[in-house]
Amino acid sequence: MKVGVLALQGDFREHVAASQSCGYEATEVRRVEELESVDSLILPGGESTTIIKLAEHFNLFASIQKKIREGMPVYGSCAGMILLADRIIDGIEGQKSFGGLDVTVRRNAFGRQVDSFESDLTFNGTLLHAVFIRAPWVEEIGADVEVLSTAAEHPVAVRQGNLLATSFHPELTADLAVHRYFFEEICTGR
Repeated sequence: MKVGVLALQGDFREHVAASQSCGYEATEVRRVEELESVDSLILPGGESTTIIKLAEHFNLFASIQKKIREGMPVYGSCAGMILLADRIIDGIEGQKSFGGLDVTVRRNAFGRQVDSFESDLTFNGTLLHAVFIRAPWVEEIGADVEVLSTAAEHPVAVRQGNLLATSFHPELTADLAVHRYFFEEICTGR
């Protein structure tokens, strides 16, 4: 399996390294041809509105939406969660997303950059250390969405079919549990 990491803005290099540490070939995706060459996609943390604008500029927006609709396994961390959400609260006016995940997320729910924090939490029954940076949380979930982790009484890790999203940044820690879950349960386990 070849993993693509959207590499327009944000912490894509860390996701490439985490994917490789899990034993998968990983490549940076900046063009439609690169998207077409991968079996799964990771949407990194960063700035969600900037990532969408760049995806539109490089003609990736519609192609990524199509891949999501067709069932490509996609994992989004932090801004990636916002990019997968069908509904966004506190976004800029007219903010777009790739969609596909039947959730409503609140941008910067935990506060501004200075409010960023680290915390231990349980992800799918496993204890891990999580890094939250201007992180969103899930306000509402659809009937087919599974909650894998919570913090501050809100879902911060969710799955719906082939889509996985976390509010936190597992790529910034040495713990590969979230990436392994994506690869083993969603990419190869479906």
